[in-house]
Amino acid sequence: MTDNDFTQLDMVHRLPPASLVDRFSYLCALAQGRRVVHVGFVDAGCQLLNQQSGAWLHEHLAAVAADLVGLDLDVAGVEDARRRGYSAHAVDCRDIEAVRDLELAPADLVVAGEVIEHLDDPGSFLDGLHALVAPGGLLVVTTPNAAGLVNAAALLGNYEVNHPDHVVLFTCTTLDAMLSRHAWQPVEHAVYLQQVKSDATDARSRLLVTGARAVLGLERLLARLGRPYAADGLIVTARSTSP
Repeated sequence: MTDNDFTQLDMVHRLPPASLVDRFSYLCALAQGRRVVHVGFVDAGCQLLNQQSGAWLHEHLAAVAADLVGLDLDVAGVEDARRRGYSAHAVDCRDIEAVRDLELAPADLVVAGEVIEHLDDPGSFLDGLHALVAPGGLLVVTTPNAAGLVNAAALLGNYEVNHPDHVVLFTCTTLDAMLSRHAWQPVEHAVYLQQVKSDATDARSRLLVTGARAVLGLERLLARLGRPYAADGLIVTARSTSP
């Protein structure tokens, strides 16, 4: 038997404690009074929907952070943010040298909200974020939960609920493993419920929205019963272990 031989029991993982939280409130509490770098802040593809529903995370962080810098690949979105008075830079955080060339002051908190699931190489992304965090600072990653109940319910109707640009999904265990491989030590876990923002008009859409809200209600109940990882969103806070 070699070090790479695993039994089926080795595949079973006890999940860490986690609380069900409101994602915006949780992240804003972490950002309160801190120097914050928000990676993927433009939220490309969702700007209009976010503006209509007041769900642009960057705007909420700006209200509480002592200092806030936005980083994103979307050049047009970065330019628009600058015109609106935000400090922002267009950069690919997978490019460590490009991140360092920005010469940003190290951040107390780096927020990578709903980014990692869009990337072909999330490991390179996590490597690049080390250049942004101050000693003792925190990285917080939020991402959809591959083990959440919405898709488990949707598959019964031969549906899948996913942003068209998503290429990978994580569970708590696989996200922790990815972070650890790239010198980030998870220190806190939380879960959140996705929002149903659609204004359904036809019968089919109303049925899908009603079903989604029912499943989200079940997720909330299960969290109260001590089964939080049925929720459809993960939040992991981590510290750098990079020398």
